[in-house]
Amino acid sequence: MTFYRFSPLLYLLLLTSSLFPLSAQTTVSGISRNGVSNLHAEGNVLWVGPKLNFTTNGGATWKIANIDSLTNGKGRVFSLDVERDTIWVGLGFADRRRETNTIEDVAMGFAFSVNGGQTWQMRLPPLDRANATTQVYGVSTLPARAVITPVQSAPYDIDYDPSRKTIWTAGFASGIRKSADRGATWQRAVLPPDNLTAINPNTPYNFLVAPYVGPGNGNENHKGFAVLVDETGTVWAGTAGGINKSEDGVSWQRFKRDGTVNGLLGEWVISIEEQIIDGRNPIWFTNWRANSNQEQFALMVTKDGGQTFQSNLIGEKIYDTAFKGNTVYAVGDNGLFISIDGGNQWQNIRKFKDNNQPDRYVRDDVGVFSVAVTTDALWIGTSDGLLKSADFGQTWQLFRTEIGLNPQTPTESIPAVESYAYPNPFSPASDQVIRFRYEIKSDQNVQVRVFDYGMNLVREISNGSRNQGIREEVWDGTDSYGLRIANGVYFYEIRTAKDGIFRGKVMILE
Repeated sequence: MTFYRFSPLLYLLLLTSSLFPLSAQTTVSGISRNGVSNLHAEGNVLWVGPKLNFTTNGGATWKIANIDSLTNGKGRVFSLDVERDTIWVGLGFADRRRETNTIEDVAMGFAFSVNGGQTWQMRLPPLDRANATTQVYGVSTLPARAVITPVQSAPYDIDYDPSRKTIWTAGFASGIRKSADRGATWQRAVLPPDNLTAINPNTPYNFLVAPYVGPGNGNENHKGFAVLVDETGTVWAGTAGGINKSEDGVSWQRFKRDGTVNGLLGEWVISIEEQIIDGRNPIWFTNWRANSNQEQFALMVTKDGGQTFQSNLIGEKIYDTAFKGNTVYAVGDNGLFISIDGGNQWQNIRKFKDNNQPDRYVRDDVGVFSVAVTTDALWIGTSDGLLKSADFGQTWQLFRTEIGLNPQTPTESIPAVESYAYPNPFSPASDQVIRFRYEIKSDQNVQVRVFDYGMNLVREISNGSRNQGIREEVWDGTDSYGLRIANGVYFYEIRTAKDGIFRGKVMILE
């Protein structure tokens, strides 16, 4: 792990915006990004990251929260929690470091609302002062490394505890932290070091409070990924060193991979969710492989508060879980998994298409990153769009970032468009396919072709009958011989039998 420079301008902007409430929300045509990183449901309201869109009517209409760093800047939602009218959003962005050409996540602080998103306030990232080189923990004063840069301290998770009015966040390099004053100040939670499985404030210790940055320098268990406060008030913290449990937020018990049947299978815990049922609520969390070949990906659950653990979906890289009563929904690299018996048996769904428009579908190779359950629907977020299932996994409706075709009242922001291609620019290697979207007023024959800059035919994508309505044709970026085409500008032509010819251009860029 490397810590490096960061402009103080970000802090000035955040500090300025934190002094004034932000305006409420704006109606938009749909979700703002096709890569859906976060979902959170509260009743029949669905919140969608990375730009904080939301719908209150099952996707019939959409709005976006007017948080400046999201709507006008490069910020995105890293974490999200909603408890009735209180909403907390962890903000950050991905920064490319020129020296090493690596991408590192950067914290931008938090936005929160106490009136259901009507107005918003900002808070700075929970970082240390430069002279914070010690940490008091009960009877011990421990050496500590001050985390003073937002780089690698993005808020990967956040949980608001309404009963205690406390906010917990997991920020990787900044670890697990909490605030009892709406984020004005933060306290670092002291978790067990890598060589201990439990700590309490009445026992003297002498370990370094810091994330691991090299041999003998810090602790993997001090890198925070996930945090949850369950129905009993127990705090669960997922780190790069296992899962940590605290009944008072001060004393901690740590669970790690120990090679036993009931132990963890992997050290990295990046997601923790609570299933609401009768009796003791099960706590579900992901296991990811870190550095050891003995570790495995899995979805774990404890149904007795940490006394025993059950492993599920061994070998699957799971990102998120959601629940409807006794049914468990888990999503990962290999799609959606559904269990109706507490994890003993699983159904896997890998192919998703819009049942109302069969030519609209999600690529088979996409990752499924997020899942949520509203009152009457199941939702999953992928790198290729947002999917809704009103029958909880049988049929699907697909939502994407789209331009409205032929609006009745064109404006500067919503122009009259007969067709368009997306994504544009198009990278065949990473995007896999580009979609040509158009609308026809009746059933008719449609021919879709792509030409190079010299207007030479590159590929005829389709030539056949199409039904009335909004249609999509898909192209994988290859020519008539199945060869990948070169970078450059290309033109598409959609020739219809009755509605004329639609034309446009696309940029191929690897």
